[in-house]
Amino acid sequence: MLSPNNRRYNQIAFALEVLKLLAEKPRKREELADLLAVFLDKYDKSPGDIPQKLTRTIRQLRDCGFEIESAPHRPYSLVESNFPVLLSSQQQQALYMAAYFLADMGFSEQAGQIIRIGNLSQTVPNLDVKANFSPPVDYSENELSDTIQQLQKRLEQKHRFVIRYCDSRGDEQNWDLDYSELRLHSGVLYLLAFVPDAPSFKIEKQPNAEQNRLFRIDRIKAVLPASDTRWFWQDFPRLSIRYRMTGVLANYQPRRDDETVIERNCEAQSRYVDIETREVYPFWFRQRLLKYGANAQVLSPVWLREQLREESHQMYLNYI
Repeated sequence: MLSPNNRRYNQIAFALEVLKLLAEKPRKREELADLLAVFLDKYDKSPGDIPQKLTRTIRQLRDCGFEIESAPHRPYSLVESNFPVLLSSQQQQALYMAAYFLADMGFSEQAGQIIRIGNLSQTVPNLDVKANFSPPVDYSENELSDTIQQLQKRLEQKHRFVIRYCDSRGDEQNWDLDYSELRLHSGVLYLLAFVPDAPSFKIEKQPNAEQNRLFRIDRIKAVLPASDTRWFWQDFPRLSIRYRMTGVLANYQPRRDDETVIERNCEAQSRYVDIETREVYPFWFRQRLLKYGANAQVLSPVWLREQLREESHQMYLNYI
């Protein structure tokens, strides 16, 4: 009599295991064979000629529409799955919305993948939500997509690396980067990175938030190989800022993890709320606060308060 394990094993189970392993990451033929031998052992099956079984299974999967790349001395890579997915109307609507947002943010290729995964119609139904991110470029374009993939590898490696960057004036420069993250802000994709050698202008003690620098992805000309030096920092240095909201914003409730209410005055004639925040990139905070107009003011640090006062004064002069 067959054991329960033998009864549950068949060629479909073997093919599904191959897909599962390739879905995790690209794998060399030898690695796949070793992992499949362990899989067969769980079902009390003799491994036999696993490389031959693997070759036959890969061919059958390709015939079924699964795009699997391979080449001599290179790993097998699952490029696109053709696995059937049955979705409810609500699930389809959720995928349509996700694809719509991604496309509007400049990730058309990823949006297309969601459409294909769900086997959805290319005609997007009427959605209750409209987006207007207006990115400067389509991040799915070949060169930009390659840049993003290279950056993602560097972030996984967690080693110092260098980028070649062209600023808004057209000047190119190499930047040696430590801890880094990809950030999507106001419809634009950036690399936010701590630059150990960057100068500080307002803050004496290092490391500090002034050494966190922002690089637009579409202006990165090259991503150089990772060095042997591991990242020294595991997070960004931050700047502590206190600010006050008054008037119609006196009831403001912090939404960000780094914001804390310090004091709230509920008296009718002088209502306000004081908030402390720890910001990674102070310029983004300035942009955010200026949107609140006369209902917001920086309390500390003094130098940031003076910067915003001067900027507000210049805005006033622009309208005289």
